[in-house]
Amino acid sequence: MEKGNKKGKKEFLLCLVSVVILCLLLFPLFWIFITSLKTEKEIFQIPPTFYPHVLNTKSYAAQVGNGDFNMFRSFANSLIISAGAMIIAVILAVPASYAVARYRFKGRNGMLLCFLVTQMLPVSVLLTPMFIMFKGMHIYNTRVSAILSDATLGIPFSVLILKNYFASVPRDLEEAAYIDGCTRFLAFLRILLPVAKPGVVVCAIFSFLYGWGDLAYGMTFILDQKKRPITAGIFNFMGQYGTKWSYLTAFAIVTIIPVALIFLFMQKYIISGMTSGAVKG
Repeated sequence: MEKGNKKGKKEFLLCLVSVVILCLLLFPLFWIFITSLKTEKEIFQIPPTFYPHVLNTKSYAAQVGNGDFNMFRSFANSLIISAGAMIIAVILAVPASYAVARYRFKGRNGMLLCFLVTQMLPVSVLLTPMFIMFKGMHIYNTRVSAILSDATLGIPFSVLILKNYFASVPRDLEEAAYIDGCTRFLAFLRILLPVAKPGVVVCAIFSFLYGWGDLAYGMTFILDQKKRPITAGIFNFMGQYGTKWSYLTAFAIVTIIPVALIFLFMQKYIISGMTSGAVKG
């Protein structure tokens, strides 16, 4: 009985701590949402209100058309840029991670270290060299420059994740496929790639989200307002004489919706892909 009571108390405390942490994490999102529904006057009211006394929906209506900013066009731009970065990252990371997992060559450990270091570097470090490179390639002020720059964020992460999947497959299984007449490419497609499928899905999702949430590359490498991603629209509600906070927070909520939907419907694949990759590594 005592053991059962101790176990029950422990579980209750864990649940309580989990609820408190969840509330702390969700409170900023809740505050952004209610701020988007308040009037500008109520936003700065002291003491602050935890619900809008006067419902303000103009902030959401302003997202559709406000000056040169067009939300639908910006959504399309972000979708093109994010999908392009995702495709490039996956296509390059899958064979690269297979090579790193299967072969021992000079500079292998150094290359993996470089991949790891790139995950810790601020985006601003790469802006100048990329700017010079894109200018020389004559792709500056095009969506291609944003796609390539966002892909550089997804490729190192994808290689580090997928390497563990390919390393977990026994070499005997691959060699048996060779004996059965499979080429190395067919053995990779039929045996290794299915094993790494959860990891590929995770890498594709995160590469897409890197592109969707990027602001620095989209603002730096694309000058044309009609080609800029959705994140660049944040400056449309920040003026010289002040910021429209209700409009800005409404913009944040609208921008978060695709990300929230991805995590809502793909959470099973994300969790399984991340945990399996960690265990197999």
